[in-house]
Amino acid sequence: MVAALEMHLDERATRRIRVLWDLLEELGVQTLRTPHDGKHRPHVSLIGARALDPDAVEAALKPVRVATPLRLNFQFAGVFVGRVVFLGLAPTPDLMRHQADVWRHLTGAGIESLPLYDPGEWVPHCTVSMRVPRPILTEALRRCLEVLPIEATVTRAAVVDYARDIYRELP
Repeated sequence: MVAALEMHLDERATRRIRVLWDLLEELGVQTLRTPHDGKHRPHVSLIGARALDPDAVEAALKPVRVATPLRLNFQFAGVFVGRVVFLGLAPTPDLMRHQADVWRHLTGAGIESLPLYDPGEWVPHCTVSMRVPRPILTEALRRCLEVLPIEATVTRAAVVDYARDIYRELP
């Protein structure tokens, strides 16, 4: 995935996840702090895509407040295929409804997302590392579990594509 519609977290939760990034970097795990000159912020992606046009996304989402102040609760750590380590969210009805609503508005406007972000397929999470080396995977997960639970509130949303130097905040 190179582009996403991200929900950013309140300052306290952001700080806690950045502390986790520091702990993992000390362990030898490249976190999201490192790529793209440190532009990544702790976030939850509502959709991911090969590319996103910020103007088209903003127009499609005019009726939706993407940065709604949802309460989030990171309760577990997990690993996706490829040794992608993440912090998992409790899939509350409000969160799942919000993601599905955003997805419907975007796909209704002809904006394509990756199938993993389709409602019913989407796993709400905050990626911590894109590829943890096998020999330290267990230790990386242990460190993730040590910072949990993390309560968070969504404060901002943005269309991002760091490879193309795109960052557009949305209401």
